[in-house]
Amino acid sequence: MKKIDWYIFKDFIFTFFYCIILFTVISVVVDISEKTDDFAKANLSAGFVLKHYYIGFVPFIVAFLFPLFTFIAVIFFTSKLANRSEIIAIIASGTSFNRLLKPYILGGLLLSALLWVGNRKIVPKANEIRTAFEQRYIDTRPLSSGSNNIYMRIDSVSYCGIRYYDTATQSGNGFFMDRLKGTQVAYNLRADNISWDKAGKRWKLSGVIERKINGLREEVKQDTVRRLNFNFTPEDLKKDEYIKARLSTKELRRMVDMEKLRGSEGINDLEVELYRRDATPVTVLILTLIGAILASRKIRGGSGIHLAAGFAIASLFILLDRFSTIFSVKGNLPPVIAAWLPNVLFGLLTYYLYRKAPK
Repeated sequence: MKKIDWYIFKDFIFTFFYCIILFTVISVVVDISEKTDDFAKANLSAGFVLKHYYIGFVPFIVAFLFPLFTFIAVIFFTSKLANRSEIIAIIASGTSFNRLLKPYILGGLLLSALLWVGNRKIVPKANEIRTAFEQRYIDTRPLSSGSNNIYMRIDSVSYCGIRYYDTATQSGNGFFMDRLKGTQVAYNLRADNISWDKAGKRWKLSGVIERKINGLREEVKQDTVRRLNFNFTPEDLKKDEYIKARLSTKELRRMVDMEKLRGSEGINDLEVELYRRDATPVTVLILTLIGAILASRKIRGGSGIHLAAGFAIASLFILLDRFSTIFSVKGNLPPVIAAWLPNVLFGLLTYYLYRKAPK
């Protein structure tokens, strides 16, 4: 990298971290103003809230707004360069427009790598702290602990269901399990009640009727109590709206595979989160290039016009991202398309703007 590259690169990174600090402080102040009553009702000290909530909130909000921070930073400092005619001077010196974009690409790749690592390990740990605090002190609405008609796939040939299950008592009734041989049921197990044995870490079944079926022959056994191991625990039956944010990428991928095996509903939400952790860092690079191409042109109105155009594009991107997520979670749009569609469309927009940019 030449001296001019370092000049642009350092200005890019400095402006980016300046935006992060500024917007993070604003976000924390707004969040404090919204949750002050909750903190006061729970009689929490400032030190306790800082240690058990905001230490997790700050990484969450930074990761959430990371692409926007990058976009604003690029537009802000590039617009200043253009208004001071520095871009014109660089191009007039014989530097090509492609060469001018080199420090932007390197800076975008660096920030994309930081976000990619953060999304996989750092942010999930922060979300674990943040969501645990919110569940205990903020979101204190009484929730129903019972679930009706739970069905899942235990392994490749076995299926089970529970008519009613209470997550508070870790018990339920109307349990059944079927094991298939080809297209025929070869084994059936039914129990009046099912509960979790904390000491033995197994499921306790009561009022058990077991059937082994072999063609027209059937063997029936009855037991008052039976303890069995299944590949699910009470945690797997508990509805946790924060679970996808808390898991690392490795844990989330394992959970997606397990839920696919079980045939669970609502798995698209988990898959969109999984794919988005790889798609968002690419978004950072795309928005970096869009910002550089837009703001490098000196126009009447200066930074104000550039920032207005930038916010309009960012808003369009966020809107498209939300729509694709909803169509996947509530509809039939494949999760991988929902996560990557905004990047594909804005990648095409980047190419169009690049072709139209004065060089």
